[in-house]
Amino acid sequence: MMTEEHADRVARLRTRMRESELDGLVVSAPSNVFYLSGFRGSSGALLITPEQAALVSDFRYRLQGREQAPAFEFVEVERHLYAGVGRAASQRGVRRLGYDAAHLSCEGADELSQAAPDLDLVAASSLVEHLRLVKSRCEVDWIRAAAALADRALAHIASLVRPGVREREIALEGEFLMRREGAEAAAFDVIVASGPRSALPHAETTARELQPGDLVVIDIGARVNGYCSDMTRTFAVKSTSPQAREVYDLVYRAQRAGAGALRGGIACGEVDAVARSIIEDAGYGEAFGHGLGHGVGIEVHEAPRLGRGEETELAPGHIVTIEPGVYLPELGGVRLEDLLAVGPDGAERLTGSAMEAEIPIIR
Repeated sequence: MMTEEHADRVARLRTRMRESELDGLVVSAPSNVFYLSGFRGSSGALLITPEQAALVSDFRYRLQGREQAPAFEFVEVERHLYAGVGRAASQRGVRRLGYDAAHLSCEGADELSQAAPDLDLVAASSLVEHLRLVKSRCEVDWIRAAAALADRALAHIASLVRPGVREREIALEGEFLMRREGAEAAAFDVIVASGPRSALPHAETTARELQPGDLVVIDIGARVNGYCSDMTRTFAVKSTSPQAREVYDLVYRAQRAGAGALRGGIACGEVDAVARSIIEDAGYGEAFGHGLGHGVGIEVHEAPRLGRGEETELAPGHIVTIEPGVYLPELGGVRLEDLLAVGPDGAERLTGSAMEAEIPIIR
């Protein structure tokens, strides 16, 4: 990440701080710390004031902090991270200090107030998350690169889908290939859910052996330069039933309709409704119980959310998934997911893997 881009982000954050009448802000969520500074350590917080930016951490991250966040003053503490943040804020003349109540623990807030009792602590959630909504060209390129790694991994592990192979074997191969090809890590634990377990929307991969006739849902993503991708495909082993074909066709049409509705200015709930109505009209509405999609970036699930009644309007630069699903305990589940970059009049598909119009049957 270029230091210039971090500087621009901090400048935009300071504008939002002025609008909120804050003369200091504690940034505690690791994803937000990384977004603003480039620091990836497991223990650290940022203190942003109108004139200064500091990274507060301990001895373990002295060198890493200076290497990854060179534009930030490194403030070293021995213990009690947020007590150190409070002292640093007082030393810099901060009086009205914002903190993210969604991320800072009660213990951390207590440390702040005890170390600097004169501070006026103000809950100020989502200031950084709002900045993260619209991705820069570099961010889109990294997400696209992460999607390409997942594409290659899926092409490989789909060839392993056959009777007798364990879910965990397939998932491990996918993660190994992404890492070998250059991913920092999988964006999340690769999901391989087969047979009745494919009806679990966020199933955990197990040692279950694939059986003929199984539906197999594979959900996979890579992380590149701190940015994630996310994709899901559904397969059948050896054979499948007429109902499974019907459900797959339904989910396919819903996915395409949702992706086709994406554009700048449309409400997230409206996109959800376009896809959901197809599934509901076919009588499977109760089997589609989650939102249509979500934002993807530093975190694999971030704003905006595409769900019922969501009023947030999409804007060019938003990166979102479109992932309808139908989950039937007696049959299994079908989910199809692509990653897309929203533009003014449509969306660019970042997922490269083909999405078959008919359920792929692995012979």
